[in-house]
Amino acid sequence: MTYAPCTRPTLHFIGVTTAKSSIMKVFPAWAEHFGLRDAQISGIDFLPHAAPEAYRDAVAHIRDDPQSLGALVTTHKIDLFNACRDMFDVIDPMAVLMKETSCISKRDGKLVCHAKDPISSGLSIDGFLGDDYWRRTNADVFSMGAGGSTIALTWHLMRKARGANVPGRIVVSNRSAPRLDEIRHIHAQIESDVAIDYVLAPDPADNDAVLAGLKPGSLVINATGLGKDAPGSPLTDAAVFPYLGVAWDLNYRGDLVFLDQARKQQAARDLTIVDGWTYFIHGWTQVIAEVFDIGIDPSEENIAELTRIAVKAAAG
Repeated sequence: MTYAPCTRPTLHFIGVTTAKSSIMKVFPAWAEHFGLRDAQISGIDFLPHAAPEAYRDAVAHIRDDPQSLGALVTTHKIDLFNACRDMFDVIDPMAVLMKETSCISKRDGKLVCHAKDPISSGLSIDGFLGDDYWRRTNADVFSMGAGGSTIALTWHLMRKARGANVPGRIVVSNRSAPRLDEIRHIHAQIESDVAIDYVLAPDPADNDAVLAGLKPGSLVINATGLGKDAPGSPLTDAAVFPYLGVAWDLNYRGDLVFLDQARKQQAARDLTIVDGWTYFIHGWTQVIAEVFDIGIDPSEENIAELTRIAVKAAAG
């Protein structure tokens, strides 16, 4: 791919179907709100697990183009990190641990790799579950998909620093073994007493079987990208959600089959259903703050105002 020099301060968005993202309408509204004069957003699309050279070309463009200030990375966080690790001058400690790149910025002539998901996922989870959820319920977490988002959110939930407010158990599934091996290795470096199970789940029915063994109140997460980057759900229609459970899809757009499956059981199983919109807000504001070197207040009141702006812009 050939990249033209940017003519305005630019935040790149490295994803799969970036033109369909609400951020393309939301960013200009937020930029005006933040006083980021002339700033623009530009999408760079790759198929999942693209060739390393593709990621390296994109990162080289961001590094060498004066008006390219940085990037947010979705879907490709781990693959881009593995392909481009040697191209970064600075890698933040969380990115070293997670072995992922969710944000690229520039500081003092240096190209910096960040992992912002632990912050954004933590703000999202604690926001919709409230204080002391795990201490009160001792419920499980089941995250389908062993990519960067699951690495980040399990880190947030399993840390010993949380005291007794941790899940009773964490289960991570994935369709292929290498990602499970990688997340197991990362978890081994985190101080935690939480039990973790790793499940190879090449078929959706394998995930159905895990659901059957979850405690009441458990959090079930679609972190696979299915429903957005590819059609479908990691579950079959025969899957039964845990009673009083929470179904969280990290996607906010697409066919969202996972959420449809949960809604069909919402009344009977007394489910709480959460889409990826708040995760979207926290994820993007964390990266915008880093790339443009501005402060963005993460308080509930300010996030509510930024959400209001985003909803209005997305609907326009």
